[in-house]
Amino acid sequence: MGVLLGNQPETGDMTAPPRETEYEPGELERKWRTRWDEQGRYEADPDDGEDPTFITVPYPYPSGGMHIGHVRTFTVPDVYARYRRLQGDNVLFPLGWHVTGTPIVGAVERLKEGEEEQLSVLQDTYNVPKDELQQLETPMGYARYFIENHYKQGFEQLGLSIDWRREFTTNDERYSKFITWQYETLRERGLLEKGLNPVNYCTNEQQPVTTHDLLEGEDAEYQEFTLVKFGAEIDSEDVVAPMATLRPETVRGVTNAYVNPNAEYVLARVDEETWFVSKAAAEKFDLQAREVEVLEEIDAADVIGQTVANPVTGDEVLILPADFVDADNATGVVMSVPAHSPDDYVALQEAKADDERMREYGIDPEDVAAIEPVPILEIEGYGEIPARDAVQAAGIESSDDPQLEEVTADLYQDEFHSGRLLDSYGEFAGEVIEDVRDRFRDHYRAEGLFDTMHEFTEEVVCRCGGDVEVAQKETWFLRYSDEEWSRKAHEAVDQLEAIPENTADQYDHTIDWLEEWPCIRNYGLGTRLPWDDEFVIEPLSDSTIYMSYYTIAHRLEDVPAEEMDRDFFDTLFYGPDGEDAPEGVEVEIDEPSETALELREEWDYWYPVDFRCSGNDLIQNHLTFYLFHHAELFERENWPQGITVMGMGLLEGKKMSSSKGHVVLPGEAISEYGADTVRFFLLNSSEPWQDFDWRADQVATTRDQLERFWSRAQDVIRDARSASEQSSGDEPRGENTVPEGARDELKHIDRWLLSKLQATIRDVTASMERFETRSASQAAFYQFDEHLKWYRRRTGTDRPGAKWTLQEVLRTRLRLLAPFAPFLTNELHEQLEGEAVEDAAWPEPDPEFESVRTELQEQLVADVTDDIADIVDVTDTDPETIRLYVAADWKRTVFEEVVETGPDVGAVMGNVMQHESLREKGDAVNDLVQDLVSVVRERDDETLQAMLDIDERSVYEAAQSFLAREFDAEIELYAEDGDPHDPAGKASQAEPFRPAVHLE
Repeated sequence: MGVLLGNQPETGDMTAPPRETEYEPGELERKWRTRWDEQGRYEADPDDGEDPTFITVPYPYPSGGMHIGHVRTFTVPDVYARYRRLQGDNVLFPLGWHVTGTPIVGAVERLKEGEEEQLSVLQDTYNVPKDELQQLETPMGYARYFIENHYKQGFEQLGLSIDWRREFTTNDERYSKFITWQYETLRERGLLEKGLNPVNYCTNEQQPVTTHDLLEGEDAEYQEFTLVKFGAEIDSEDVVAPMATLRPETVRGVTNAYVNPNAEYVLARVDEETWFVSKAAAEKFDLQAREVEVLEEIDAADVIGQTVANPVTGDEVLILPADFVDADNATGVVMSVPAHSPDDYVALQEAKADDERMREYGIDPEDVAAIEPVPILEIEGYGEIPARDAVQAAGIESSDDPQLEEVTADLYQDEFHSGRLLDSYGEFAGEVIEDVRDRFRDHYRAEGLFDTMHEFTEEVVCRCGGDVEVAQKETWFLRYSDEEWSRKAHEAVDQLEAIPENTADQYDHTIDWLEEWPCIRNYGLGTRLPWDDEFVIEPLSDSTIYMSYYTIAHRLEDVPAEEMDRDFFDTLFYGPDGEDAPEGVEVEIDEPSETALELREEWDYWYPVDFRCSGNDLIQNHLTFYLFHHAELFERENWPQGITVMGMGLLEGKKMSSSKGHVVLPGEAISEYGADTVRFFLLNSSEPWQDFDWRADQVATTRDQLERFWSRAQDVIRDARSASEQSSGDEPRGENTVPEGARDELKHIDRWLLSKLQATIRDVTASMERFETRSASQAAFYQFDEHLKWYRRRTGTDRPGAKWTLQEVLRTRLRLLAPFAPFLTNELHEQLEGEAVEDAAWPEPDPEFESVRTELQEQLVADVTDDIADIVDVTDTDPETIRLYVAADWKRTVFEEVVETGPDVGAVMGNVMQHESLREKGDAVNDLVQDLVSVVRERDDETLQAMLDIDERSVYEAAQSFLAREFDAEIELYAEDGDPHDPAGKASQAEPFRPAVHLE
């Protein structure tokens, strides 16, 4: 990576003067934090003279300290907030604290119990002093400790431009009044109901939990399994041996069953039947609203070797022993379909090869050897037994082969989309699995041969350490499946600016699959359910429209909580007569609150939220809930305007983990590198929606680059100071001053750099509008540095025009970089201009300095420099003479014809052959046209017109002294058709804008 203001000059007359001050980020950052705090710099109030911009980010959950993985989440919106302020907007960027739910309560309990792992996380990872642990032994004491000592301190160190007047916690009395209003309103509109529904249930806490409460399995989803009710006889009693599957149509292909001989099994009365299942399954059925009574424990060995009856075919199939059966998953009894499941096929082959084990369980190996796969469908590309074909094609010989899982998944997908059932399926025969599965399942469910259960796709663990299972519970739930509500949520997506754009489909997808969402807990912090205070509204359900609360939070301290009733919030959001309620909703307000009407003005000024920045993983819950609730509770004009999602963070290539101590604390990183370095690295390493990887060596490199930027800037600022002092008569002009009129002394190379600067302004601005922080910072920092390095190679910088140019460049780039590195840029801008950069304006391109022609002329010089250097490297020569041959006039004519005709070889050749002089050149013209068509096709009309206006030879003539210095050689310049000195016959190789080169 290059440095911002270029490397040290390569020519003797460009030695930089010594810098005046060292770069000390710690001291610098303390200075600006103090100033911002004293000024109340980021306290935003309504101002009719400025456009409002409202930016939010999910409020942190302080169940532990903040690590570097959190930092980018909160810094991205800060960068955008700072950008919008420079654009002249009045920006509100507030933050509160989410304490709802049980994780904090659980953490406190583990602390009070002296749990070793919890103490290690607190003391070793988050550096909580031993003598301060007692402060953390109440839920709000715990939360407050991390709010003040980690999050808030870290945010202030980072320079986040937050309006701290508006902070609150979700356990505050007035906030609870706000949540109460929301849930009373939703209940009144029929969107909140009580009923039996599947929920994530912590078996330890014995209450429903949601994603935010999980330690493991956050992305797990529960699936509805079909239970195929095989018949069995155990202890002379007819029982049901239910076997779970996601592919009920494969029932006709079952050849055997498996149980784990080392697992615990029971006979249990489940509703009206006696079932043989694992002990864990019986507990799950009890959770899933069934009447369950465990009758007796069953030794699996007593069942192995017996047979069970297929309820659809009537076939008796053998039960085999299998250690791979997970008795904690589903029912613990597994059916085998070896014709269509590669893992079943391999398992059966291994069973056939293990005669000794079969005999151990009283099974005749001949009976196992006689089991053959039973096909149930046909599919193009496979033979009669698709699983066998898939296994053999992959060369799989063992169930331990890591390929087996992938091969199985691939075959399942192929059969689902293309497999057609055989004639034995009667009315379902010939149908594709994708089209028939649900009907097939429902058919046999209606006949009582199939049943259902819910199960997770992976292990799920609560933050308290308890196992989480799927349970059917009587609970209050949000009716996200409501057709009208879903329609409005889709409309909210339609008018949303989703960044990146493809996430809009993810919101729509989530809306389509969301059904009922349990919204209460038995205990924990948060707002009590208004009509049943035994319950608490859960974390994801109370964090849907809190953004609106920010607009008035700082003005509620003087409002008695008892006044914040239903009429208060109806007045606040819908006006004194309810006239601003959403379309189709009638709101009756008995007594409009005068206080609410005053507060309404501020809410109305800031709303809607212009952008919300949040994690990509929250699309499937929080962010979609955010859209649902805004669409229902507010008018369309107050729906969210934009959402930018963010990726995850890695540390040295591995996932960060607080429990394992694999984290970097922001305070430690800032102490070592400086806040600007931390910010700049995080924002520059990837776009916000991409994952980033914190690597110490790269962060250190970023720190060095900022220091070199500071050093170069001091050189430019010292020139500016000298000029200012000289113009005021305080000091005679010195050799480093920038005299008045220096702008009038600009040379071509100065204008080239200034033109590049205008293009950079456009690029950075466009990237910032799209939240592309990496693209923006790359353009302003690294990419422009390449221009500067070239500029310093091309010219001396002691010239008045060069000094003026470098000052203009620094002034502009400080503003472009201000959102990313606010401490450094504010300080340097104040040194240069006498005012902080945030008091300046975002730069606008200056048309005076925009010149495509100038940039193309300089590109020609850069290209020929590279061509010469390449030839020098390839030939390993040190030339004394370098000859350049500019293309002949006839070649220029061909180029002009290509530009005028367009990149159509046939059309160009037709026009070119109208020139008699060109017809004589035959193949040479045809070859040139082919090359030039490619050149023209890659360029826009403005560029092509500029190319037509360039006198190519004069460009190289002006650069002769530079090329001579660059290669320490004599430069000779010739026209191809001007009788050149051409000892190596190179001249004929010249093409427009690419001269031929000869080294000697």
